[in-house]
Amino acid sequence: MRVAVASGKGGTGKTLMATNLAWSLAARTAGVAYVDTDVEAPNGHLFFQPEVTWTERHAVPVPTLDEEFCSGCGECAAACQFGAIVAGGQAVTVYPDLCHSCGVCVRACPERSLREQERETGTLRRGHAGPMGFIDGVLDVGEVRAVPLIQAAVKESAWSALAVLDAPPGTSCSAVAALEDADLVILVCEPTPFGLHDLELSLQMCEALGLETAAVVNRSDVGDGRVRAFLAAHEVPVLAEVPFDREIATACATGVLASTRVATFASTVDRLADHLLERFEPCLP
Repeated sequence: MRVAVASGKGGTGKTLMATNLAWSLAARTAGVAYVDTDVEAPNGHLFFQPEVTWTERHAVPVPTLDEEFCSGCGECAAACQFGAIVAGGQAVTVYPDLCHSCGVCVRACPERSLREQERETGTLRRGHAGPMGFIDGVLDVGEVRAVPLIQAAVKESAWSALAVLDAPPGTSCSAVAALEDADLVILVCEPTPFGLHDLELSLQMCEALGLETAAVVNRSDVGDGRVRAFLAAHEVPVLAEVPFDREIATACATGVLASTRVATFASTVDRLADHLLERFEPCLP
Protein backbone atom coordinates (compact mmCIF):
# COMPACT_ATOMS: atom_id res chain seq x y z
CA MET A 1 0.00 0.00 0.00
CA ARG A 2 1.20 3.50 -0.83
CA VAL A 3 0.17 6.61 1.07
CA ALA A 4 1.34 9.81 -0.59
CA VAL A 5 1.64 13.03 1.38
CA ALA A 6 1.33 16.00 -0.97
CA SER A 7 0.68 19.74 -0.98
CA GLY A 8 -0.20 22.43 -3.48
CA LYS A 9 2.87 24.47 -2.60
CA GLY A 10 6.01 24.31 -0.53
CA GLY A 11 6.02 25.25 3.13
CA THR A 12 2.64 23.83 4.14
CA GLY A 13 4.11 21.09 6.35
CA LYS A 14 4.13 18.20 3.89
CA THR A 15 7.51 16.80 4.92
CA LEU A 16 6.65 17.46 8.57
CA MET A 17 3.65 15.16 8.26
CA ALA A 18 5.29 12.58 5.97
CA THR A 19 8.37 12.02 8.14
CA ASN A 20 6.55 11.88 11.45
CA LEU A 21 3.75 9.71 10.06
CA ALA A 22 6.24 7.21 8.61
CA TRP A 23 8.09 7.06 11.93
CA SER A 24 4.86 6.47 13.85
CA LEU A 25 3.72 3.75 11.44
CA ALA A 26 7.10 1.99 11.65
CA ALA A 27 6.74 1.86 15.44
CA ARG A 28 3.42 0.04 15.02
CA THR A 29 3.95 -2.40 12.16
CA ALA A 30 6.70 -4.02 10.11
CA GLY A 31 7.46 -3.35 6.47
CA VAL A 32 7.13 0.46 6.49
CA ALA A 33 9.25 2.55 4.14
CA TYR A 34 9.66 6.30 3.85
CA VAL A 35 10.26 7.41 0.25
CA ASP A 36 11.43 10.96 -0.43
CA THR A 37 10.34 11.60 -4.02
CA ASP A 38 11.14 15.32 -3.92
CA VAL A 39 14.36 14.52 -5.77
CA GLU A 40 15.15 18.14 -6.62
CA ALA A 41 15.39 19.06 -2.93
CA PRO A 42 15.25 15.91 -0.76
CA ASN A 43 15.39 16.64 2.95
CA GLY A 44 13.83 13.65 4.70
CA HIS A 45 17.29 12.29 5.49
CA LEU A 46 17.96 15.32 7.69
CA PHE A 47 15.31 14.10 10.16
CA PHE A 48 16.13 10.39 10.08
CA GLN A 49 19.92 10.33 9.62
CA PRO A 50 19.49 6.93 7.94
CA GLU A 51 22.15 4.32 7.43
CA VAL A 52 22.46 4.18 3.65
CA THR A 53 23.31 0.63 2.60
CA TRP A 54 22.87 0.86 -1.19
CA THR A 55 23.36 3.54 -3.81
CA GLU A 56 23.01 3.43 -7.57
CA ARG A 57 23.48 5.95 -10.33
CA HIS A 58 20.23 6.26 -12.24
CA ALA A 59 20.36 6.58 -16.01
CA VAL A 60 17.90 6.92 -18.89
CA PRO A 61 18.38 5.95 -22.54
CA VAL A 62 18.86 8.87 -24.95
CA PRO A 63 19.70 8.86 -28.67
CA THR A 64 23.15 9.56 -30.02
CA LEU A 65 23.81 10.26 -33.69
CA ASP A 66 26.32 8.54 -35.94
CA GLU A 67 26.84 11.37 -38.43
CA GLU A 68 28.73 9.12 -40.88
CA PHE A 69 25.52 7.29 -41.82
CA CYS A 70 23.05 10.17 -41.36
CA SER A 71 21.57 11.57 -44.59
CA GLY A 72 19.79 14.44 -42.80
CA CYS A 73 16.37 13.26 -43.99
CA GLY A 74 14.68 14.57 -40.81
CA GLU A 75 12.49 11.53 -40.18
CA CYS A 76 13.72 11.36 -36.59
CA ALA A 77 12.90 15.03 -35.94
CA ALA A 78 9.43 14.59 -37.43
CA ALA A 79 8.78 11.60 -35.18
CA CYS A 80 9.96 13.29 -31.96
CA GLN A 81 7.07 14.89 -30.06
CA PHE A 82 9.30 16.68 -27.54
CA GLY A 83 11.57 18.80 -29.72
CA ALA A 84 14.62 16.82 -28.70
CA ILE A 85 15.82 16.46 -32.30
CA VAL A 86 16.11 19.28 -34.84
CA ALA A 87 16.85 18.74 -38.52
CA GLY A 88 17.91 21.60 -40.77
CA GLY A 89 19.44 21.29 -44.20
CA GLN A 90 21.63 18.22 -44.01
CA ALA A 91 22.36 18.55 -40.27
CA VAL A 92 20.60 16.75 -37.41
CA THR A 93 21.10 17.90 -33.81
CA VAL A 94 20.10 15.91 -30.71
CA TYR A 95 19.24 17.67 -27.42
CA PRO A 96 19.50 14.98 -24.70
CA ASP A 97 18.06 17.26 -21.99
CA LEU A 98 14.72 17.34 -23.83
CA CYS A 99 14.58 13.62 -24.59
CA HIS A 100 11.81 11.57 -22.93
CA SER A 101 13.49 8.23 -23.71
CA CYS A 102 10.59 6.91 -25.76
CA GLY A 103 12.84 5.46 -28.48
CA VAL A 104 10.60 6.53 -31.37
CA CYS A 105 13.39 8.41 -33.14
CA VAL A 106 15.59 5.32 -33.21
CA ARG A 107 12.83 3.28 -34.83
CA ALA A 108 11.96 6.08 -37.27
CA CYS A 109 15.49 6.51 -38.66
CA PRO A 110 15.70 4.78 -42.06
CA GLU A 111 19.53 4.75 -42.01
CA ARG A 112 19.72 3.36 -38.45
CA SER A 113 22.14 6.16 -37.67
CA LEU A 114 20.61 6.74 -34.20
CA ARG A 115 21.34 4.47 -31.28
CA GLU A 116 20.53 4.74 -27.59
CA GLN A 117 23.08 5.22 -24.84
CA GLU A 118 22.69 5.66 -21.09
CA ARG A 119 22.67 9.17 -19.64
CA GLU A 120 22.96 9.54 -15.87
CA THR A 121 20.45 11.86 -14.18
CA GLY A 122 20.86 11.30 -10.45
CA THR A 123 21.44 8.91 -7.57
CA LEU A 124 19.11 6.47 -5.84
CA ARG A 125 19.75 5.67 -2.18
CA ARG A 126 18.31 2.96 0.02
CA GLY A 127 18.85 2.15 3.68
CA HIS A 128 17.06 2.19 7.00
CA ALA A 129 16.43 4.33 10.04
CA GLY A 130 15.71 2.05 12.97
CA PRO A 131 12.90 -0.32 11.94
CA MET A 132 11.89 1.83 8.99
CA GLY A 133 13.11 1.50 5.42
CA PHE A 134 14.46 4.64 3.77
CA ILE A 135 14.56 5.50 0.07
CA ASP A 136 15.30 8.73 -1.72
CA GLY A 137 16.62 10.12 -4.98
CA VAL A 138 19.01 13.01 -5.53
CA LEU A 139 18.74 14.68 -8.93
CA ASP A 140 21.98 15.87 -10.49
CA VAL A 141 22.56 19.63 -10.50
CA GLY A 142 21.42 21.07 -13.83
CA GLU A 143 19.27 18.07 -14.74
CA VAL A 144 15.88 19.27 -16.02
CA ARG A 145 13.81 16.07 -15.90
CA ALA A 146 13.00 14.71 -12.46
CA VAL A 147 10.24 12.26 -13.45
CA PRO A 148 12.39 9.19 -14.33
CA LEU A 149 14.27 9.38 -11.01
CA ILE A 150 11.02 9.83 -9.07
CA GLN A 151 9.50 6.78 -10.74
CA ALA A 152 12.63 4.78 -9.95
CA ALA A 153 12.49 5.82 -6.27
CA VAL A 154 8.85 4.75 -6.00
CA LYS A 155 9.67 1.45 -7.68
CA GLU A 156 12.38 0.80 -5.08
CA SER A 157 9.66 0.72 -2.41
CA ALA A 158 8.01 -2.35 -3.97
CA TRP A 159 9.37 -4.57 -1.17
CA SER A 160 7.51 -2.61 1.54
CA ALA A 161 4.07 -3.44 2.85
CA LEU A 162 3.29 0.22 3.48
CA ALA A 163 5.19 3.07 1.84
CA VAL A 164 4.82 6.73 2.80
CA LEU A 165 5.65 8.83 -0.26
CA ASP A 166 6.87 12.36 0.50
CA ALA A 167 5.79 13.98 -2.77
CA PRO A 168 7.20 17.06 -4.51
CA PRO A 169 5.12 20.19 -3.86
CA GLY A 170 2.78 21.59 -6.47
CA THR A 171 0.96 20.00 -9.40
CA SER A 172 3.71 19.62 -12.00
CA CYS A 173 4.81 16.44 -13.78
CA SER A 174 7.01 15.63 -10.78
CA ALA A 175 4.03 15.56 -8.42
CA VAL A 176 1.99 13.49 -10.85
CA ALA A 177 4.81 10.94 -11.15
CA ALA A 178 4.96 10.53 -7.37
CA LEU A 179 1.19 10.27 -6.87
CA GLU A 180 -0.09 8.33 -9.86
CA ASP A 181 -0.04 4.87 -8.22
CA ALA A 182 -0.91 5.95 -4.66
CA ASP A 183 -3.73 4.20 -2.81
CA LEU A 184 -4.42 7.36 -0.80
CA VAL A 185 -3.22 10.95 -1.14
CA ILE A 186 -3.13 13.06 2.02
CA LEU A 187 -3.20 16.73 1.03
CA VAL A 188 -1.53 18.94 3.63
CA CYS A 189 -3.02 22.43 3.46
CA GLU A 190 -3.21 25.62 5.46
CA PRO A 191 -6.33 27.79 5.99
CA THR A 192 -5.12 30.87 4.12
CA PRO A 193 -6.08 32.39 0.72
CA PHE A 194 -2.89 31.03 -0.89
CA GLY A 195 -3.46 27.70 0.82
CA LEU A 196 -6.98 27.46 -0.57
CA HIS A 197 -5.87 28.35 -4.10
CA ASP A 198 -3.18 25.68 -4.16
CA LEU A 199 -5.44 23.12 -2.46
CA GLU A 200 -7.95 23.57 -5.29
CA LEU A 201 -5.25 22.85 -7.86
CA SER A 202 -4.02 19.79 -5.96
CA LEU A 203 -7.50 18.35 -5.64
CA GLN A 204 -8.13 18.89 -9.36
CA MET A 205 -4.93 16.98 -10.09
CA CYS A 206 -5.93 14.08 -7.85
CA GLU A 207 -9.42 13.95 -9.34
CA ALA A 208 -7.97 13.88 -12.85
CA LEU A 209 -5.78 10.94 -11.81
CA GLY A 210 -8.69 9.15 -10.14
CA LEU A 211 -6.99 9.17 -6.73
CA GLU A 212 -8.69 8.99 -3.35
CA THR A 213 -7.88 11.98 -1.17
CA ALA A 214 -7.95 13.07 2.44
CA ALA A 215 -6.60 16.20 4.12
CA VAL A 216 -4.55 17.41 7.06
CA VAL A 217 -4.98 21.08 8.01
CA ASN A 218 -1.69 22.48 9.30
CA ARG A 219 -1.56 25.74 11.29
CA SER A 220 -5.26 25.14 11.77
CA ASP A 221 -5.73 28.05 14.18
CA VAL A 222 -4.83 30.76 11.64
CA GLY A 223 -6.69 32.06 8.61
CA ASP A 224 -10.40 31.51 8.11
CA GLY A 225 -12.91 28.73 7.48
CA ARG A 226 -12.90 28.70 3.68
CA VAL A 227 -10.49 25.77 3.40
CA ARG A 228 -12.66 23.60 5.64
CA ALA A 229 -15.77 24.65 3.72
CA PHE A 230 -14.05 23.74 0.45
CA LEU A 231 -13.01 20.33 1.78
CA ALA A 232 -16.52 19.65 3.07
CA ALA A 233 -18.09 20.69 -0.23
CA HIS A 234 -15.85 18.25 -2.10
CA GLU A 235 -16.33 15.49 0.50
CA VAL A 236 -12.64 15.32 1.35
CA PRO A 237 -12.29 14.00 4.92
CA VAL A 238 -10.03 15.91 7.31
CA LEU A 239 -7.94 13.31 9.10
CA ALA A 240 -6.08 15.70 11.43
CA GLU A 241 -5.66 19.34 12.37
CA VAL A 242 -2.36 20.73 13.67
CA PRO A 243 -2.43 24.14 15.42
CA PHE A 244 0.57 26.41 15.06
CA ASP A 245 3.24 25.57 17.63
CA ARG A 246 6.61 27.30 17.79
CA GLU A 247 8.16 24.14 19.23
CA ILE A 248 7.22 22.24 16.06
CA ALA A 249 8.90 24.93 13.98
CA THR A 250 11.99 24.79 16.18
CA ALA A 251 12.21 21.01 15.86
CA CYS A 252 11.95 21.20 12.06
CA ALA A 253 14.58 23.93 11.87
CA THR A 254 17.03 21.80 13.85
CA GLY A 255 16.40 18.56 11.94
CA VAL A 256 14.49 16.79 14.71
CA LEU A 257 11.25 14.84 14.36
CA ALA A 258 8.67 17.11 15.97
CA SER A 259 6.72 14.16 17.38
CA THR A 260 9.70 13.39 19.63
CA ARG A 261 9.59 16.91 21.11
CA VAL A 262 5.93 18.00 21.14
CA ALA A 263 3.53 15.65 22.94
CA THR A 264 0.33 17.10 21.47
CA PHE A 265 1.67 16.78 17.94
CA ALA A 266 2.83 13.22 18.66
CA SER A 267 -0.70 12.32 19.75
CA THR A 268 -2.14 13.76 16.55
CA VAL A 269 0.30 11.82 14.35
CA ASP A 270 -0.24 8.60 16.30
CA ARG A 271 -4.02 8.86 15.86
CA LEU A 272 -3.51 9.38 12.13
CA ALA A 273 -1.21 6.33 11.99
CA ASP A 274 -3.75 4.20 13.86
CA HIS A 275 -6.47 5.32 11.46
CA LEU A 276 -4.40 4.32 8.42
CA LEU A 277 -3.44 0.95 9.88
CA GLU A 278 -7.06 0.17 10.71
CA ARG A 279 -8.07 1.11 7.19
CA PHE A 280 -5.29 -0.80 5.38
CA GLU A 281 -5.19 -3.79 7.76
CA PRO A 282 -6.83 -6.20 5.28
CA CYS A 283 -4.07 -5.39 2.75
CA LEU A 284 -1.10 -5.69 5.11
CA PRO A 285 0.75 -8.94 5.85
